[in-house]
Amino acid sequence: MSVSTLTRKGQTTIPKDIRKFLRLEPEDKILYLVEGEKVILKPLKGNILELRGSVPARKEPIDFKKLRQDTKRKVARNIAEEAK
Repeated sequence: MSVSTLTRKGQTTIPKDIRKFLRLEPEDKILYLVEGEKVILKPLKGNILELRGSVPARKEPIDFKKLRQDTKRKVARNIAEEAK
């Protein structure tokens, strides 16, 4: 089991055996996935497909036409409020 210490600035060093297992190199990006009480580290190697599953699926599809209309209304309302 690998352990690291959190600094006052919220930083930590990923233990060497974990870096090796994840094939992490300097400057690599790491994705943190929170699942209940667990945090999963996943290296990002530049492939968008690696992000698949990191965002929960919606129960219903997004109605983009309605979303655009609602956004236009909100923007118009904000402009009217600023003009007062």
